[in-house]
Amino acid sequence: MDSQYRQYFENMPCYLTVQDREFRIIDANARFRKDFGEHRNRCCYQVYKRRSDRCEVCPVARTFRDGERHESEEQVRTLDGVDLCVIVNTTPIRSASGEIMSVMEMSTDITHIKNLELLLRRSERRYHLLFDEVPCYISIQDMDLNIVNANRAFQDAFGNSLGRKCFEAYKHRTEPCVPCPVQETFDDGKPHTREELVTSRDGKPMNMLVTTAPIRDGSGEMTGVMEMSADITQIRELEDRLTSLGLLIGSVSHGLKGMLNGLAGGMYLVDTGFQKDDHERVLKGWDTVKRNVARIRNMVSDILYYAKDRVPNWEPLSAVDLTTDVCSLAEARAREFNVPLATDLDPSAGEFEADPQAIRSMLVNLIENSLDACRLDDKKSTHRVDVRVRGSSSHVEIEVEDNGIGMDQETREKAFSLFFSSKGTEGTGLGLFVSNRIAQAHGGTIELNSQEGVGTRFTVQIPRRRPQQEAPENPDRSAKEVLHA
Repeated sequence: MDSQYRQYFENMPCYLTVQDREFRIIDANARFRKDFGEHRNRCCYQVYKRRSDRCEVCPVARTFRDGERHESEEQVRTLDGVDLCVIVNTTPIRSASGEIMSVMEMSTDITHIKNLELLLRRSERRYHLLFDEVPCYISIQDMDLNIVNANRAFQDAFGNSLGRKCFEAYKHRTEPCVPCPVQETFDDGKPHTREELVTSRDGKPMNMLVTTAPIRDGSGEMTGVMEMSADITQIRELEDRLTSLGLLIGSVSHGLKGMLNGLAGGMYLVDTGFQKDDHERVLKGWDTVKRNVARIRNMVSDILYYAKDRVPNWEPLSAVDLTTDVCSLAEARAREFNVPLATDLDPSAGEFEADPQAIRSMLVNLIENSLDACRLDDKKSTHRVDVRVRGSSSHVEIEVEDNGIGMDQETREKAFSLFFSSKGTEGTGLGLFVSNRIAQAHGGTIELNSQEGVGTRFTVQIPRRRPQQEAPENPDRSAKEVLHA
């Protein structure tokens, strides 16, 4: 029987040693002798690690001390100088009286496994680096649309969103988007692509081309969805400019045709008036010519405004008179919607330098936006729009406030974006965008404060003095010469 167990001992596919309390190897199996050589009267640390003193943490010593089995991971070196990583397990060998006489140490070579782990860690670091450095925004989402991982670009743009819902991080919404490409991928297991308008952590609207792909485990079960978003804002801005230019060209074509017909009619009256010596007919024809020339001049100014940033036609303006004029124009629409239009105009607001046509257009857009907000609100019995004018030593301040439908955070962040409208098919998405551009062209700002279901307040601040402008380039001077020819 002993010879049978000895055969087991010798042929175990691992390194087996029996050690005494001095850590001397008193027995070893064939594999140990083959890889580590002669062991008699030598200590384990001398054979295994070529040390002159025992290891600081020794599983054999611990087994002698407490009589329990212990395990550790060690680095050893063979007789041929090959470094191995081994898992060490120790067990006590007791006498008939129960006293620990020696400890058997079994060391299993796991070098191959450790090398695979090392390769795996390197691959993980490499793919994590790729994940972080890829030039798009990537997030991994679970079935509840929670963000469980995100790359560096995503976190830089949208903040640390781990654990948050994707629609909270991207759009500051309180409920999922409909339709949702991530949810569609969870439903059918296929990639989906959509274009979305999202908002960065600093409030910047961004056009994104979003592509989703399923993530599966080894058994093919879907465990998550990867969402990759590419920033196409500049492309969309260019397309929007081209679209705007196309709409403008179509409008200009019809407008110019009418104006040219008007010019032709005026010229006919002037010609026939001279022929018939009809002074009144000549004056009537000349008035028609001047009126249509003025309309063409204004149209060319608008074309330049859309084609590039237009230089305002600076004039000293009375803040109260200008606002009174705009409000009188808006009174008819306010009565149509049954919304009182109240004014609180401080006479001491004084004058400021601005382009009267541009400022008038800006105020009309803001007031009409507030009137529409009241018209679309069916949760209040009464509505009103208040227009206020104040002044400081450096600025003129104009407020337009309503108690209409208000805006949620997503709408507020996109309100000044080109072609964004919260009115569906009723809005063009140009009004607030143009208003903001006009304020900026005057060195001013429009501040938006709004709460859904409560109302909205626009606060416009325009400097009293025009901002310093760089000298215009030759093409702009030529355009001015054309306008004033």
